[in-house]
Amino acid sequence: MNQNNFHILLIEDDAAVAQSLQDGLEREGFATTWKASGVEGIEYARMHNPHLIVLDIRLPDGSGLDFCRQMRQSKLHQPILMLTVQREEIDKVLGLEMGADDYMTKPYSLRELLSRVRALLRRSYGELATINSNDIIYVADMVLDRASGQVSRGNESLNLTPIEFRLLSFFAQNRGQALSRQQILDAVWGYSADVESDRTVNVHIRRLREKIELDPSQPQIILTVPGIGYRLAG
Repeated sequence: MNQNNFHILLIEDDAAVAQSLQDGLEREGFATTWKASGVEGIEYARMHNPHLIVLDIRLPDGSGLDFCRQMRQSKLHQPILMLTVQREEIDKVLGLEMGADDYMTKPYSLRELLSRVRALLRRSYGELATINSNDIIYVADMVLDRASGQVSRGNESLNLTPIEFRLLSFFAQNRGQALSRQQILDAVWGYSADVESDRTVNVHIRRLREKIELDPSQPQIILTVPGIGYRLAG
């Protein structure tokens, strides 16, 4: 994964924090753009389609949660890493439910942020974004095209984020097998599980079910395995 090929958008109203992040990312070879408001950030993302967005939850023109949701509704699929000063679990869960792929709580180390950024880029675009086997996989009545990263049901294209696509692909590779949250985290996110990371998996499974299940309240494709995790119906 050549970091010089990736463009990261920072949406952060604190100039000192943004400058520090920008300097750190650029030292590692990433191209970066900084926007100080959510409206400016969304407009830039729509026009320039950066590879990854780092989004602060508190912005002068609104909540990062709302801007995250607007990006997903606008079919911006790139990974979103949300920054929050809140330590309460509910804020992090809300961020994931609005479409964020990962989150970090301030204060954080630049080293950890870089690790999270690299993991998201690797899973979305890098050597693990597709699998070197058949490009087309069938899951229930859906077609996964791993070459293009698209999922369709009939003539309808399903609006999955890169993480959601990677998650569904991982289940398809292990059809019928009960997968623990640890296994899912290692394969899809690339870091070890803890209490909050377990919640990350749960929220993304719920989001994925809302997009692929005919009745998300009674899932028939991705099944819960009590005491273990989840499995794809065989």
